[in-house]
Amino acid sequence: MSTTTTKPKQFDPQLWQQFVEVAKPYWFSEQKWKARGLLLLLLVLALAVNAINVSISFIFRNINTSLANFPQSRDATNFWKYIAIYAGLLVIGTPIIVMFGYIQDKLGLQWREWLTNHFLDKYFQNRAYYRINFNDKIDNPDQRISEDIRAFTRTSLSFSLLILTSIVTLISFTGVLLSISVSLSIALVTYAIVGTIITAWVGQRLIGINFNQLKREADFRYSLVHVRDNAESIAFYQGEAEETVQLKDRLLRAIRNFDLLISWQRNLGFFTQSYSYFVAALPYLVIAPIYFAGKTEFGTFTQTAIAFQQIFSALSVVVSQFESLTAFAAGVERMGGLADALEKPSPKSPEMTTIDVTEDSQLALRHVTLLTPNYQRTLVRDLPFSLQPGEGLVIVGNSGSGKSSLLRAIAGLWNAGTGQIIRPPLSEMMFLPQRPYMVLGSLRSQLLYPNTNSDISETKMCHVLAQVNLADLPERLGGFDIELDWANVLSLGEQQRLAFARLLLNTPSYVILDEATSALDLANEKNLYQQLKAKQTTLISVGHRPSLLQYHEYVLELDGNSNWQLIPTEEYTVNLNAFN
Repeated sequence: MSTTTTKPKQFDPQLWQQFVEVAKPYWFSEQKWKARGLLLLLLVLALAVNAINVSISFIFRNINTSLANFPQSRDATNFWKYIAIYAGLLVIGTPIIVMFGYIQDKLGLQWREWLTNHFLDKYFQNRAYYRINFNDKIDNPDQRISEDIRAFTRTSLSFSLLILTSIVTLISFTGVLLSISVSLSIALVTYAIVGTIITAWVGQRLIGINFNQLKREADFRYSLVHVRDNAESIAFYQGEAEETVQLKDRLLRAIRNFDLLISWQRNLGFFTQSYSYFVAALPYLVIAPIYFAGKTEFGTFTQTAIAFQQIFSALSVVVSQFESLTAFAAGVERMGGLADALEKPSPKSPEMTTIDVTEDSQLALRHVTLLTPNYQRTLVRDLPFSLQPGEGLVIVGNSGSGKSSLLRAIAGLWNAGTGQIIRPPLSEMMFLPQRPYMVLGSLRSQLLYPNTNSDISETKMCHVLAQVNLADLPERLGGFDIELDWANVLSLGEQQRLAFARLLLNTPSYVILDEATSALDLANEKNLYQQLKAKQTTLISVGHRPSLLQYHEYVLELDGNSNWQLIPTEEYTVNLNAFN
């Protein structure tokens, strides 16, 4: 097990640009006026809150002065007058402060909803969700879309309002403080600036450590999800020991990085705690000489302390929020990286050629050379073939020879290489993988996917289920609207037959099957293929079973060294029998 420590990611000077790139679209979207209106309301409430705080400083100045003068004046009238004023201010101020927090949360929630939908649209546009898997710089896109967006919107709004209210507070209370003591104002500004510089210098490494912590935690969580999703396979292999080692290794990486994080937080805490403790005494040290000289009243201490604390908080935003800022900066980098990956295609060198795809009514390949997405291996070289409507091609070859990869190229998922692929629009084609995709939803959704809004009667769906020998499925499982974990409820053979039922309901003209009957017996396989042939469906199949040959007119054999041979099925069958 590795014991090396990963060097933390350093601060990215383009962090502000990444923040603007992620944040800007919402404020110029179709919801811009609603968002800007709520933001303006927040600013108005912030001004009101600030006015309340200034008023409180004067009220308590007068309250404390009346208490200090009580033994001499014996008049409590001023004390009770200002207590009543304070009570009235609480009645007015409490709803304002509560609504400020509520509207901030409401705006953050609306921003999160819009931004998440925005990223989801980009994620599924041009199959970016598939393409991004080949980008080694983007880890755990699921976490970035779910958790990082939530943190980004809430924290962006919180910090933005914090900065704006700090500016308002600084302006308001500086006037109060200057009226009391110019020297105190100078001391405060100097103290806050020095503290901010020292904090930024000591804590700059926290940005990189926080970035790595987000990644380590996401990797650990993904490992747990991976075990859950592959529990049966792990159980068959008796791989518990190896999975435990893998999980504990990822946990250890997260723990070690977190240990580094709390160590640097400790170092920062030594300064920030002493920094915040001393500020409580500073106004008294400055005002005491003035008070002892008889140049100010006792209540000035209270007003000075309130004003000093408000201004100090405004000037020390970086100090007080530095740990949160570093975590936020790490999240901004992750969101910015995801936005770039979804918006911009990966850079390619002149040697990285791509296969040209043309839509037409036929299916043909013209001198196609197919490479792996990283351009490191040639799978098939200079391959031509064409299929007439209703014909079938079966692709055979050893594992790893490029059979499934060729299907990915026809589907447009892989395009590294040269040549031209002519195919119908993808809306007229349907792909069936070996392990069918089971959607999160009802039995009705399983059958109609991806056109779940199709208006197909239950009678029609029952008929199709009977065609694939699953007639009892609705009654056995609770009807067409029951929602179950279909990947675990149904056997692989039932899933493959359900995928064929989905195919028969969608009635595509072209069907591409990647070992789509591997879990079926020969009788079920024959039934399904005969139904496709009866509909004059053009077929491309990948498989190892000799039984598949009878449903196709041509055989494409790949040898795994980028070589191939394309021959009629009859000739291939004769050669196969002769060899055996």
